[in-house]
Amino acid sequence: MTKKEIVRTISEEIGLTQLKTKEIVQKTFNAIVDALVEERRIELRNFGVFEVKRRAPRKARNPRTGEKVDVPEKFVVTFKPGKEMEQRVRDLEHEVAMGRAPAPALEEVDAEEEFESEPLGSVRIYEPETGGS
Repeated sequence: MTKKEIVRTISEEIGLTQLKTKEIVQKTFNAIVDALVEERRIELRNFGVFEVKRRAPRKARNPRTGEKVDVPEKFVVTFKPGKEMEQRVRDLEHEVAMGRAPAPALEEVDAEEEFESEPLGSVRIYEPETGGS
């Protein structure tokens, strides 16, 4: 789901324009990022906890060349889902096992690949390009 789809869904549910809803959604994301930068932690009841943690420097290996490289320390954002979210995902797992819901697509991830995050001061929401908008 993209930010655009979230905005559309909320807009339809509460009867605001998509433009106003997008502004509210973006301000919410910005407030979360600001709280993380200032407080290093934000707890959203019944949703989960975002926390800034320090990742220690380490030795790694370039998977293409095999060359050893030094990876400096960095700060990363972690997320621990709340009990309600965990339960709903477990319920989905049960529904898939019982054949009542389609299984999500499997993604292959290269275990050697490390994903770099955006700087803490920015929020990046994936929005695929669409030809019609």
